[in-house]
Amino acid sequence: MRRPGARHSASDRPGHATLTRQAGWFAVIGVASTAGQALLYWGLRHWSPPLVANLASLGVVTVLNTEANRRLTFRGSPVRAVQAHLAAGVLFVLAYLVTSGAVLLFRHYRPTASPARETLVLVPSFALVTVVRFTLLRLVVVGGHPR
Repeated sequence: MRRPGARHSASDRPGHATLTRQAGWFAVIGVASTAGQALLYWGLRHWSPPLVANLASLGVVTVLNTEANRRLTFRGSPVRAVQAHLAAGVLFVLAYLVTSGAVLLFRHYRPTASPARETLVLVPSFALVTVVRFTLLRLVVVGGHPR
């Protein structure tokens, strides 16, 4: 119970706990997604071209990341899985263009670079895609407002 005349703190605002929980899950899922995509890309690059490895790793991680965010970050949301995955699918196209552009540009300047170096160059792109995916999902799932 609050004392009379006590000041409100940031944690007393409605939705603050929800946003804090969402940010926490986003960080965990985002780090796991970025690491998973990097490892998958690196593994695939040993026997496939960069654009194929990027497409496959991005496709797998997009589905897993979207579902993890839907179930953990935005749990209890009335948004159906199909709607969340469709929103993520729209972002997938943009993400593929950004990450493919990054790897192609790197390969242009370093044509003999190893898959490991390509992966290191792509990690910031993967992380950026994860942040944008979270933002888009947050807009779709909770309308950009904490519940």
